[in-house]
Amino acid sequence: MGSVETKKANVLLLGGGAVGAIAALNIEAGGLGAVTVVCRSNFKVVNEEGYIIESVDHGKFKGWKPTKGPLSPPSSLKQTLTNFIVVNTVPDIAKDGLPPYDYILTVTKNCPDIPPSLESLIAPAVTPGHTIIVMIQNGLNIEKAMFAAFPTNIVLSGVSMIDSHEGKLGEILHEEHDSLYIGAFHNPNIADEAKENEEAKKFIEIYNKAGKSTVEFSEDDAFARWRKLIFNAVLNPLCAILALDDAKIRLTGSAIEGLVRPAMKEVFATAHKLGHNLPEDIMDKMIHCDPLDLYLKPSMQCDLEKGNYMEYEYLVGEPLREAEKAGVPAPTLKIIYEICKALQWRIKVERGFISIPPKRVL
Repeated sequence: MGSVETKKANVLLLGGGAVGAIAALNIEAGGLGAVTVVCRSNFKVVNEEGYIIESVDHGKFKGWKPTKGPLSPPSSLKQTLTNFIVVNTVPDIAKDGLPPYDYILTVTKNCPDIPPSLESLIAPAVTPGHTIIVMIQNGLNIEKAMFAAFPTNIVLSGVSMIDSHEGKLGEILHEEHDSLYIGAFHNPNIADEAKENEEAKKFIEIYNKAGKSTVEFSEDDAFARWRKLIFNAVLNPLCAILALDDAKIRLTGSAIEGLVRPAMKEVFATAHKLGHNLPEDIMDKMIHCDPLDLYLKPSMQCDLEKGNYMEYEYLVGEPLREAEKAGVPAPTLKIIYEICKALQWRIKVERGFISIPPKRVL
């Protein structure tokens, strides 16, 4: 008698860029999930030609797409068109008569000041009380809008430590090991932390099955997020503002002690005031987290250079607001936030999101 094939989890992944493509590849490599990827700017390329991926964990792929079947190995990339699951809009499961998604992964930039909202985007694909939402996104308090929109759904937190970039559309260069911390955002409407933690561990099993990544259960999700904010609320925006990558900003000498460290101390102090006891050496670790000779550009710098919107509200704005509520002085963080806000306004004008009066001709 043959073995019974395990039913694969039905996964929808919103955001088929550098991080999302690797997540889709990893889930399908493990064989426990079938992934539908929602692509936006790179949809045409990925839909017609597939991804070109060079991954430190998975190897090289040309023409890879997520499929309904098992992952094709790099040496045999034969996949039938009927198996491709790449779309450019979020499926409406009721309208399209689709089975419910077990998981929806959000792996996009999260800009609450730019409509439509993330929760409104995924709403047509969410089955109340069933679909588990996994937010593999940066920043603080990102879960609150999800709780309000989907009060009966479990929402998981994903803190990703990965170096993956999309140069040309559909071309992914993944240079550092895929390390992911998964925990549960505890939904006050559900009030069942044991169940939420259990579901987090089930998702870890799906993501870890391929044996190519390192996924850990995070009992204290807030700690993991504040830890990453030491970098993301400070070096990430400052590199964008100054147009200096994370090596050049160190080589300037004065920028670290005059800008970076004071802002990091403000984030560190806020975290401690709220009960998240980050280690004392975390600031030095984040300043020197990347080898100097790689000259890596953080995500906000890449976005600004491309004229894309920056996700500064959850990365800088929310830590600042938490500092203000806790009575922690954060003057450097305040300046960083206001500059980011002004830069975002400029991008909105350039992209036609905001109209301004025409220049008067003298």
